[in-house]
Amino acid sequence: MADDSWPSPAHGNRVITDIEYEKVAARFSDDGVYGSPLDAPVVSAGTGLSVTVRPDVYASVRGHAWYSGTSTITLPIAPNSLGATRRDWVVLRLDRSAWTVRVAVRQGIIGPMLPPVVQQTGDTGVYEIPLAVVAVQAGAGTVSVTRAELYAGARCRPCTSTTRNPNPVAGELAVEADTGRVRIWTGTSWVAIYDSSGVITVDKATPNWEIITSSVLETRAGTTHLRLGTFRRTTSALAAATAASLPLIVPINYTHPSRDQYGVAYVTGVQIARITVCAASSDTPGQVLLTQHPVIDTGDVVYPESMSWAVST
Repeated sequence: MADDSWPSPAHGNRVITDIEYEKVAARFSDDGVYGSPLDAPVVSAGTGLSVTVRPDVYASVRGHAWYSGTSTITLPIAPNSLGATRRDWVVLRLDRSAWTVRVAVRQGIIGPMLPPVVQQTGDTGVYEIPLAVVAVQAGAGTVSVTRAELYAGARCRPCTSTTRNPNPVAGELAVEADTGRVRIWTGTSWVAIYDSSGVITVDKATPNWEIITSSVLETRAGTTHLRLGTFRRTTSALAAATAASLPLIVPINYTHPSRDQYGVAYVTGVQIARITVCAASSDTPGQVLLTQHPVIDTGDVVYPESMSWAVST
């Protein structure tokens, strides 16, 4: 058989079957309820042995739209006459015998395990996605419901850092063409999940210090990694009680927004000193200070350790 494609004038005069529609539409839309887990539950316990499905819920199953309607749906739950709790699924079910999507109950088994939902991907059968788990205790006249909605995902949208979607949905991804950052909308804010500044040299000529090894930083996925260099005191001994700027500065975009960062340095003679990287909100943002140190004589070398911290990107 020759290859084929649809819709096309060459294929059924642009008329397609339900099977052919599913082959295309299943990839157009993620399976799931439209919305977020922060929304009200789709399924709740009803009166007695029943559950209810709230109105005005939309979903997609294999590209087929489903709407719960304008009034509450009530589904009966089978009684449990056995000796342990039974767990049932409430699902959205695409039934290919009628090509309809309906909310349904898949009766489970006794015990803590749930049978899998049925997801047949051929040209016949059913395809289900979960909405809730219903627990029915032995001999009980009521049920309890645990949320299990599968939510439709969001697409990955190219944009710039100033043109992100002003009305995003939870889980939406944005790829910023101007910064290379990838962000995700959490439902309340955009959070960077990937970014890379590249390697940046942050040396700064400073009186009384010689740079032996350069200081470099790199920011990835919201974290700054600073490899501090090594520095020699060239003139004028530094008193133990005096804080001094080391010969580098961290650009404000790569500092912590509100907290100074502290690290350790070794000084000639196997002595210990403290390093402070000033936060963006400080009076000296990005300065790197040598603090709580011994007397540092001319010719002494400071060997700081590397440091990392979170940044706002």
